Amino acid sequence: MRKELIVNVAPGETRVALLENGVLAEFFVERGDEENITGSIYKGRVQRVLPGMQAAFVDIGLKQASFLYVDDVMPDPCGLEVVDPEDEGMEGPLHAAGKSGRGTRHRIETLLKEGQEIMVQVIKAPVGTKGARVTTQVSLPGRFLVLMPTVPHVGVSRKILCDEERTRLKVLVETFRNPEHGYIFRTAAEGVDPEAVSREISVLDRLWEMVQDRYKNQKAPVRIHRDLSVTFRSLRDLLTHDDARRLVIDSREGCKAVSQFLARTMPDLEVDVVHYQGKSLIFDTYNIEAEIQRALRKKVWLKSGGYIIIEQTEALVAIDVNTGRYVGKENFEETILLTNLEAVREIAHQIRLRNLCGIIIIDFIDMARTVNQERVFQAFRDAVQADRVKTNILPMSELGLVQMTRKRTRKSLSRILCSNCPCCDGRGHLSSPGTLCFQIYRELMRYAGDAEGESFTVTCHPETADELLRGSRAIVDVVEKKTGMRVHVVADAVCHPEEFDIVENLKGKTHRTKGESG
Repeated sequence: MRKELIVNVAPGETRVALLENGVLAEFFVERGDEENITGSIYKGRVQRVLPGMQAAFVDIGLKQASFLYVDDVMPDPCGLEVVDPEDEGMEGPLHAAGKSGRGTRHRIETLLKEGQEIMVQVIKAPVGTKGARVTTQVSLPGRFLVLMPTVPHVGVSRKILCDEERTRLKVLVETFRNPEHGYIFRTAAEGVDPEAVSREISVLDRLWEMVQDRYKNQKAPVRIHRDLSVTFRSLRDLLTHDDARRLVIDSREGCKAVSQFLARTMPDLEVDVVHYQGKSLIFDTYNIEAEIQRALRKKVWLKSGGYIIIEQTEALVAIDVNTGRYVGKENFEETILLTNLEAVREIAHQIRLRNLCGIIIIDFIDMARTVNQERVFQAFRDAVQADRVKTNILPMSELGLVQMTRKRTRKSLSRILCSNCPCCDGRGHLSSPGTLCFQIYRELMRYAGDAEGESFTVTCHPETADELLRGSRAIVDVVEKKTGMRVHVVADAVCHPEEFDIVENLKGKTHRTKGESG
């Protein structure tokens, strides 16, 4: 597979696009005011210990306190499970996972107390109203290895399948390792030479010493370590030995910095670093901008004429497959099968590109034949194999639903690039003009009983005003007949589509009321 990294540098923002065979596969954004903190290490202070939840809130200097589960406080060496580093995603820390919180032998109140200072690492960035999730099981990723200074364990990525190579790596690391530290070999370590392993272990050990020194000498809450910038992190995590490697960047200073980084940390990695100097914008040249905009839409069209709908909430994503304009050639069942198979590839692509995480429910078009259901399910499992983030997929249900989970380490693309609509406040819809007319009617009747004036003036959005004067004119007539007061309707383009203003016109004074939907 041919991989390229396209880097766009602007004041205060760096964007990195991963192209696989010329197609946008992953996209990362780093902004000065909205940097991703996943992987950062902090000296924090315990705010509250919650025995009922077996968790604690830790102040690390952010707006929201971070959340620390009991099984993330102290690892259990007897129950360690090696987490595949490639499953954690480029921007997530790589650590060993202990037993579940329900089965742990420790209780949070025996491990932590309020006011205690501890070193924690962010494993999930804040999302919405949720604070960051942190762990005391610190890990420092390199290109070939992940250092786990708190767990004396050696592991190998599950994506290295050769038993001989796995054994070779485990024997190799024993020659250079600190016996108090743990290490996990990443997928990129397959075939690595001993000198590269020795060099990276030395670099990671020195980095851990620096982190410890900062922890001792700085006051909580404070960040004591930040992972690499998005450009360098992309080089470290996305390009491996067997990929065709090319990085194109539109910044002369950035091009120089990348070359120096490669020479200093990855001298054996043959990357063709190109300084882009074209007249058009770099993302326009590679058609990346259009793909980003497509990835922000709710509806995604398929080449056949079918389409998928993607609805995202804070913890759950629903994806619906539809035939759309596709009518097929042979029979109905064949049409549905072909639509679902095409949708499988696009859904796997969109999940990865948009970084959709949490619980994902996919509603494929119902298929009558079991063999077709199994074919679509297996095709989806195969399509998800290219995703580096850890996923868990359940078999297709009787309703034709596929349920899956995808590990969250950073915000989704829409949460990074978008904010809630100021009109609907993120609901995705507005009250119709007809609905607002009846709200205005009820407000007028509510105040008509005590009214002493000669008329009402209703100021509202032009669409609502048009509905009041035309489609729902009977509402105005009823109010005038029952109250004996005239109703004047004024259209104001500045008015919010769901708001209206009612003024009672008196001799010498006015009474005002504002209405708002929802």
